[in-house]
Amino acid sequence: MEKMKMMLVDDEERFLSTTKKLLLKKGYDVLTAVSGSEALEKLRTHNIHVVILDVKMPGMDGIETLKAIKKLFPMVEVIMLTGHATAESAVQGLKSGATDYLMKPTDVNDLIEKAEEAFDKRQRLEEKIRVAQTRSFMKSPRQIIRDTE
Repeated sequence: MEKMKMMLVDDEERFLSTTKKLLLKKGYDVLTAVSGSEALEKLRTHNIHVVILDVKMPGMDGIETLKAIKKLFPMVEVIMLTGHATAESAVQGLKSGATDYLMKPTDVNDLIEKAEEAFDKRQRLEEKIRVAQTRSFMKSPRQIIRDTE
């Protein structure tokens, strides 16, 4: 079974370094990015399963970054993270493809639980895709008989 790889995206470097250390201690594979554009660059070169994405960032904000991630990397699960949550931004994030929403400060165990749930969701979807692809290549017994006649 593949190990979950996650990326933390936040303009607060202290949050990134502290949270990354805690996640590494718990055995997780973690990358960090301080901006939406850096996150997109890292997604191009790394196989990331789950992104923990801050909503409020200078330049490309979290919602913009989320939309770009879902367009370019639709299988990546994204959990929105903010200290400035409003019902409007939560709804906008979920409508744009976010898996879940967490408030800052968040307990690292809550973050891990949400990330694990998102990773499980991705794995179930990948399995459905594999089954569908396998079925499209396999012929039914009737088709095999017809082809040999």
